[in-house]
Amino acid sequence: GNDGLPGPAGRDGLPGPAGRDGLPGPAGKDGKDGRDGRDGKDGEVGETGEPGIRGPPGPPGPSSGGVVYTRWGRTTCPNTPGTELVYAGRAGGSYYNHKGGAANYLCLPESPDYLSSTPGHPIGSPVYGAEYESGWRNASLASVNDHNVPCAVCCTTTKVMVLMLPAKTQCPPSWTLEYNGYLMTAHNNHNRATFECVDKDPETVPGSAGDVNGAQFFHTKTTCSGLPCPPYVSSKELACVVCTK
Repeated sequence: GNDGLPGPAGRDGLPGPAGRDGLPGPAGKDGKDGRDGRDGKDGEVGETGEPGIRGPPGPPGPSSGGVVYTRWGRTTCPNTPGTELVYAGRAGGSYYNHKGGAANYLCLPESPDYLSSTPGHPIGSPVYGAEYESGWRNASLASVNDHNVPCAVCCTTTKVMVLMLPAKTQCPPSWTLEYNGYLMTAHNNHNRATFECVDKDPETVPGSAGDVNGAQFFHTKTTCSGLPCPPYVSSKELACVVCTK
């Protein structure tokens, strides 16, 4: 006979057991870089380390300051580091027995300049050359008596202070000796003048021998009136020293 009609579809069967894991696939490509993270918090301050080794000294800085002083009785400056000659000249001042004028001595340059070309009025305050007055017996500078006094204006760029110390021949500790000599000024019977330190090895102005007076430099001497003797000695010539620092 003829085939019969198809029967209805059957139900799905139960799932089969899981298959085994397949082999690993190939590695994928690297992904893109991620964004920067936020800054973290500052950590705690660590302990202070030990000081490092001291470095070498730096180069000297620019010079500043400096002092100027006059070396009476010489035409050159002392041979001390940083000291240089500004100019050399000759000492001058007011006439020793004039009632007016000035009390201080001047170191006059050898070549003066004038603002006016016409002669001045005769009334005024004349300036004279200065002489050593040291001709009496046993005077320390008798060999230069009645000669005119030269001078040198000196500048030391490495110092900031200058001191003229009377009655001493050496400087205090940490000070530099520029020169020493004799403390000199005007005669006590003449008009007053400043005390100046005249070099112990004085020069003279060439060709100036002659007792023409003018301004004068006399030795100073100690007395026992108001000064303790000893250590001071009556009538002994006072020394002096010029120091810088």
